[in-house]
Amino acid sequence: MAEVRAEMVANVWQVIVREGDTVSEGDTLVILESMKMEIPVIVEDGGVVAQLKVAEGDVIQEGDLIAVID
Repeated sequence: MAEVRAEMVANVWQVIVREGDTVSEGDTLVILESMKMEIPVIVEDGGVVAQLKVAEGDVIQEGDLIAVID
């Protein structure tokens, strides 16, 4: 199980995956927006999206849980 956490304060601009989706290393989970820049959140290890903890429009803080990959 791997936790994907935010590396910065940002807005969740777009959610690419849903719970239950299979993802591979390098896939984009969500796209964050900060200071008018789009920042993709990339999967480091493949697996299944067990939990998705954000929705489009959410404001997240550094360290917040974005998703859990099994």
